[in-house]
Amino acid sequence: MENFFDFRLTVELLGYVQPMLIAGAVLGLVAGLLGPLVVTRKMAFAVHGTSELAFTGGAAALLIGIGVGYGALAGSVIAALLLGLLSRRDSDRDSVIGAILAFGLGLGVLFLALYKGRAANKFGLLTGQVVSVGSTDLWLLIGSSVAVLAVLAFIYRPLHFASVDAAVAVARGVPVRTLSVVFAVLVGVATALSVQLVGALLVLSLMITPAAAASRVTASPLKATVLAVVFAEVSVLGGMLLSLAPGMPVSAFVTAVSFFIYLVCRLMSGKRERVQ
Repeated sequence: MENFFDFRLTVELLGYVQPMLIAGAVLGLVAGLLGPLVVTRKMAFAVHGTSELAFTGGAAALLIGIGVGYGALAGSVIAALLLGLLSRRDSDRDSVIGAILAFGLGLGVLFLALYKGRAANKFGLLTGQVVSVGSTDLWLLIGSSVAVLAVLAFIYRPLHFASVDAAVAVARGVPVRTLSVVFAVLVGVATALSVQLVGALLVLSLMITPAAAASRVTASPLKATVLAVVFAEVSVLGGMLLSLAPGMPVSAFVTAVSFFIYLVCRLMSGKRERVQ
């Protein structure tokens, strides 16, 4: 237990995990910016389904011997396209996601069973690893994040309009269907980037929880986005630093910090509602 609070060891290890800290900061920014839109569009389950295909792609990459990041990215983009194309009606969305999620998880388990390499690689794909990001993966992450943010900046206004009131947006000539598919791909890319950090099973801790916490304390889209970015950065960087000394999976600490922030925000909103 003493290693959990060994801050000297944490400082000593900082030099070895600089790429991971940079990756975490970038992911916190991307997740924080996308998260409020995901929450507004009620796509939390879709994020979970996309993460399963990112896991499948990562497992396939392990099996054939290429970078996990590339495999996860390919798997998540395929999942996002399937979700966007098959969920033509809102009533179909949950069933489509459930079908894709089950398929992805089953195929991913098969790939991991066929993989004969280190067991740590299998475990890290599910729960994340603090040393799993190399220089090549870091540049892939940064390049993909820049692309996601550039596209998001270009489509943000019509996308937000369509997210708040799709019917009115359609009446105004906004290409709601196209925007939905593009946004699904952006979420897919962000999900793939998160898999190496927190693992496929706990992507929601970055993509959903900070935005859900922010929505509890403000109704302003701008303030919610700023708070979501701050909460995501605190969660991912704080969780990573806390995981260094004990050498435990980073996802456990990232999710703990993120959930603690969410609970605090719920308490704050509850007190405010009672006062009003």
